[in-house]
Amino acid sequence: MSAAKIDVPEGLNEEYYQINTDILSSFNKFRPPLDIFFLKEDVVRLKPYYRVGGRLSMEQTEELPELTNQGLIFVSRKDHAVYVKHISYQLDLVLIDKNLHEREIADIFTQALTRRLEEFLDQPVKPVFQKLYTDLMVLTEYLITDIHRVRALMRRLHKEHSLARHCFNCGIVGLALYGFIYTNNFEEGGVRRKFFDRLTLGLFLHDMGMSKVPKFIVDKESPLTTDERNKILQHPMHGVEMLAKLDIKYPELEQCVMEHHERLNGSGYPQKRSGDDISSLGRLCALVDSWCAMITKRVYAEPMDRLEAVRALIADNGYDTGLAQQLQVLLVERLK
Repeated sequence: MSAAKIDVPEGLNEEYYQINTDILSSFNKFRPPLDIFFLKEDVVRLKPYYRVGGRLSMEQTEELPELTNQGLIFVSRKDHAVYVKHISYQLDLVLIDKNLHEREIADIFTQALTRRLEEFLDQPVKPVFQKLYTDLMVLTEYLITDIHRVRALMRRLHKEHSLARHCFNCGIVGLALYGFIYTNNFEEGGVRRKFFDRLTLGLFLHDMGMSKVPKFIVDKESPLTTDERNKILQHPMHGVEMLAKLDIKYPELEQCVMEHHERLNGSGYPQKRSGDDISSLGRLCALVDSWCAMITKRVYAEPMDRLEAVRALIADNGYDTGLAQQLQVLLVERLK
């Protein structure tokens, strides 16, 4: 039978993480990746227990789980970068560690999901996809219980473009906008988890077909040739082909992949759809895809101001004006 956990002294968690046994067990048994501190209850002060570079004794490895279970083991928030990197490789730990601040969890998701996207876009095969899928499901579990948590992630959008960073930005902005529009549904438990999971996949993976476009074309600063532009225009179809090879048949994901470059006025591609022929998720993804591209630094363009970018999309009849206006409200009123 484990001992009762102590009450953490006021203010202590502002400087230290109080770790639990699940977090402890994720560390190397003898060489944890960061300093560990032990709370001396009689003087209510933290004392060094282990320093990085050393090695825990066998006796320490045996007593440490029980001390942790009692709430007596801490790590310094000064080691935040190390802690973030560690948990980003075992993302489900963010659902366990109740001492992490919301902004710290946002840092962990940003690092973990961007890395997983890089791995998948570099090698889009089933085993790599499964790792990305697992981490995205941790994100949906985290957000569906409180969609307002996505705001901390919105404040961590990447400022420089790469395909993985763009996919991360689009995933977060798309979920933030959807959550803003349907806040009441989330708060009342009316959002189906299966739909939310598939929406998340669609938003994060909508541009997967761009991984098949040669990098020299993507990074080209001068105007594209006709042949080069045609290769760009084919990337939604490449994305659909990739889904087929992965045996993924979710309609929500297919709509985001196929329709994110379609435009309401018929000027988009690859199928020149217009108006009601474009799904609601296709419209959402199209808006998010363009806005996220406009606000990041690319090799051929400087980033636009975020509000200037959304105003440009509101004025463009190729996009859903109502959605664009909602994005503007989200940026102005809810993310100050």
